[in-house]
Order: sequence, then C-alpha cells, then structure tokens
Amino acid sequence: MAPRGCAGPLPPPPSQAWVWPGKMLAMGALAGFWVLSLLTYGYLSWGQGLEQEEEGALRPQAGDSPEPSITAISQPHLIFILADDQGFRDVGYHGSEIKTPTLDKLAAEGVKLENYYVQPICTPSRSQLITGKYQIHTGLQHSIIRPTQPNCLPLDNATLPQKLKEVGYSTHMVGKWHLGFYRKECMPTKRGFDTFFGSLLGSGDYYTHYKCDSPGMCGYDLYENDDAAWDYDNGVYSTQMYTQRVQQILASHDPKKPIFLYIAYQAVHSPLQAPGRYFEHYRSIININRRRYAAMLSCLDEAINNVTLALKTYGFYNNSIIIYSSDNGGQPTAGGSNWPLRGSKGTYWEGGIRAVGFVHSPLLKNRGTVCKELVHITDWYPTLISLAEGQIDEDIQLDGYDVWETISEGLRSPRVDILHNIDPIYTKAKNGSLAAGYGIWNTAIQSAIRVQHWKLLTGNPGYSDWVPPQSFSNLGPNRWHNERITLSTGKSVWLFNITADPYERVDLSNRYPGVVKQLLRRLSQFNKTAVPVRYPPKDPRSNPRLNGGVWGPWYKEENKKQKPSKNKAKKKQKKNKTKKKQQKAGAFPKCHSGVTRG
Repeated sequence: MAPRGCAGPLPPPPSQAWVWPGKMLAMGALAGFWVLSLLTYGYLSWGQGLEQEEEGALRPQAGDSPEPSITAISQPHLIFILADDQGFRDVGYHGSEIKTPTLDKLAAEGVKLENYYVQPICTPSRSQLITGKYQIHTGLQHSIIRPTQPNCLPLDNATLPQKLKEVGYSTHMVGKWHLGFYRKECMPTKRGFDTFFGSLLGSGDYYTHYKCDSPGMCGYDLYENDDAAWDYDNGVYSTQMYTQRVQQILASHDPKKPIFLYIAYQAVHSPLQAPGRYFEHYRSIININRRRYAAMLSCLDEAINNVTLALKTYGFYNNSIIIYSSDNGGQPTAGGSNWPLRGSKGTYWEGGIRAVGFVHSPLLKNRGTVCKELVHITDWYPTLISLAEGQIDEDIQLDGYDVWETISEGLRSPRVDILHNIDPIYTKAKNGSLAAGYGIWNTAIQSAIRVQHWKLLTGNPGYSDWVPPQSFSNLGPNRWHNERITLSTGKSVWLFNITADPYERVDLSNRYPGVVKQLLRRLSQFNKTAVPVRYPPKDPRSNPRLNGGVWGPWYKEENKKQKPSKNKAKKKQKKNKTKKKQQKAGAFPKCHSGVTRG
C-alpha cells in the first residue's frame, strides 16, 4: 500500500557529514541523538498507523530536535520554500481556521513580512524570483507559460542558481518548475540546478502525476533531472514525495559546503486532493472545496516541519536561512481565502498579489519581529546572491533590491515602488482610453503600480469582490459572498492609499488627480523599458503522444539532424517505457480533479 502521510523517515546521515578529524569520540553521542530523535518523533515513519495517534494530538514542532555541532562556514545555506496558491488569510497567524502550527512557529521565531508582494499567477512570480527582473523585462507579461507553447524563461537571463553556483553552492530544485520546457536548454538542470526532481507544468494529479491540457493532450509529468521519472509512478502524494527527496538531499550533502534548496511544492494548487487523515480536523467545514484545501494545507504544514527537522538533524540549521512564500493569492472557487483583502488569484487587487511570507533563521539579528517595509519577490535574487558572497554584474539591470538589512535589522527598505505589471495584450477595458489617462496613458491597458503608499490600477484589474470567511462556514456552499462589487460604468482608473486602506475600499482617483497623473507617468516610463511579449501559439508537436507519453522538450532546430542510430535507440526506449505505462495504468489516465485519497 502506498504511504499516506506527508512526512518521511529521515535517511541515515552520510559519514562525510558527521565524521571529522578529532571528532571521533562524538560519533557515539551523535548517533545516540539521531536514534533518540527517531524514537521521539516516531510519527515520521511512513507506515505510522492512524490508530496510534491520539485524537486531536499536536505533532512535535520544528525546533524540538537537537542540532549537531558543525564547523561554521561563512556562506549560509539557503532554503527557499514556495507554496502554490496559498491565500493571504490561509495561515494560522492571519486568523485562519486552518491549522498551520509549523508555519506559525517558524514565522513567530523569525520575521513576518506583512508588506510583501508577488505576482497574481504562477509563471510570472517564479520568473521574477529566479531572475530578479519584472516580467516586462523578460517578455512574460501575459498569462502563464502553457504546456503546448514553445516558450520558456529567456535563455539570456542569468538565473539565481547559476549565480550561486559561481560561488561554490550546490544547487537543487524539488517541485514545480513552470518556466517552460519546449527545448532542452529550458530545463531546470540547464538553468543552474545540479539536480531537479519534480514537475514541469503548472498543475497535475497529485498521485498519478498526469496532466491533461485538453482532450487528447495528456501525459506524464514527473522528472528526475532531464528524464521522465517512471520509477516514481507509485501513486505517492506529491507533497510527501517532494519532502522525502529533500530529506535525501540533506542526508547526502556535507553541511560544511553551502547548499541552495529551492522547494516549490505543488500544494495547495488545484486539483484539490489530500490524504484522508488530514480531513479529521475539518469535518465542520461544509464547503467541500474549503475542506479539501484545508486538508492539503495541513499536510503541507507538516511537510515543512519535517524539512526543518531534517535541517537540524543533518547539521544545516544553525547556518541556514529559510524563506517561505506563496506564489500568488488564493482562489476562492478552489478553497482559498484572501480575506480581508480584495480580489483573488489572477487579479491585481491586493488579494491576488499580497502574499504570505516570512524569513526564519538563527542568523537574523532581530528575531520575533514583523517587517512592514515594502518587499517584492524580485528582491530575493540580489538578497540571496549578496548573502552568498556572490557578485552581480554591473551591466545587468535588476528590478530587485538587497533587503537583508531591512529584514534582519529592521532598517528602511531601499524599495519605494513596485511595478505589478503592464499587460498590453490582456482584454482591454471597454471604457478605457488615452483621454481617460489625461493623455499620458491609455487606461484600457491592464496595469498596476505601487509608489510608496499609493497604488494605481488601470484597465480591467479582474475579479474585484471581497470573499468573507462566512462563505466557507456551515451556512452552506450555496451562500457564496455578500460583498459583490459592480464596477462603475466608464471606470478604468483606481487609486488607493494602501497603507491607510489595505482593503481597497475607498477609491481616491477623483479626489487626487495630481497623484493619478504622477503614477501614470511612472507607468509610461516603465513601459518604455519593456521588451515584446513572448506568448507564441500552440505547437502541435508538444503532444505527449509524440514524445513517449511524457510532457517534455519537443522542439528541434530544423538544421539539426540526429544520427540514425541514436534516434532509433531513443525511439525504442520511449516505446518500451510507453508500453510499461500502458500495462500499469493505461496510456493516458484521466486526472482525478477534486478526488480525495486515503
């Protein structure tokens, strides 16, 4: 039977990570600590039976395991954990009914980022994290990279893992890529990661790891480095599987050498699936999507607890910086909540772009604090490179800032503005015009910008309602919300003082036309630096049926010819793998959207 929990037994530590000259006498004590930790945290076993758990018992939390003594190195271990579609409210310390004891504890002992911004959808956030650039400077202004598009993060951008490798870091990615894969050069291992284990697409079944983009366009989406990971097609829940891989990486790495771990969990993105035992505490939630979402988040919280315990057990923690972030706001129709913020995933209202985020590290100077300074996802690129003692080329025009002193010491942020985006091909606002933008900016174009306390939106900003908590209560799933906003006829510009009105309830555009003009000019200045949008049409060669049943690189230069012998061998290998899949579960099983698993 496939394991059901989101934790895994910690692999035994490697000898090179534990034995140093003059330290042989410590071996017995360290081994004793490790065995004791396994006995103490017996719930880490995959096979732990539910009958052994007391009803309502709290699991041990990160920070409870002893940390082995490790010789200090100047470069910190960098652990970046990215959750998918977690709503602003969907963490315990923001008042959620969903239990997140690990996140609450890590954030309370670190620095909570309460003025922290990302992008409203998956690909743009991930691209900005890994390049330190706004999407107008990478051509990813519009939508996401879709499975069938010949598109990926531009190859001329130096990525975060590439810069970290330059200064001696071992770089590993586990989880969701979603930055394109149509060419082999676009794959994670070609963009700076020593190893990659995860998915290439934006979503898929948590158990089968299959994804159907449209009828007849279905395939397997789980990779180990550059090859489909057929050996892991064992029906294991992805949150669990990714956590186990992280534990294995830490167990085999020497903590005296710096490591960068990018853990991009699939959770809590749809389809809404979770192991059955995580539903126990949420039976009172009538809304089925919210109940499934809550179970998924509880599983994710436990997984992060076990990642932190592994950092401690294998000697990384004392010199680690753990960063936690969601990639965008929550989707209410898929169980997420951004209350009391306005809007949802996919919009430029605060509910789509203001994210859960915190930093946890023994290296922080001011721990147990709240940072209300402006921080954006592009800032991690220069911040982490600086912490790693790396160098950023002077000719690279970054949009991010080094914000470590802001976070660690409470200093003012060097950031005073954020370009949320300019999307020139999104559906134009019917009533927008250059005249409505005072001859400065065509307000039919979807855009959003923040300058100090002011935020300006133009065009069609997307779903604009507030979805209060009662929409997920026992009032039933049919009562959706009670604060529907009908956008005024002719409206294409909005102005808010976000510091005074973070919930965007009072539009000030008519009261402060001078501020509107200033922000429109700033938008126009940014737009002059934009590169053309990269959003190519669908390529029929992307069909997994043409690639051995796998989503993967399909594009080949016309002038390149493969050697017949190699090509024949590859075809034979793919044929054998496809035959294996057909024997196991059929060539293209349907994704189990919304199905729970025990």
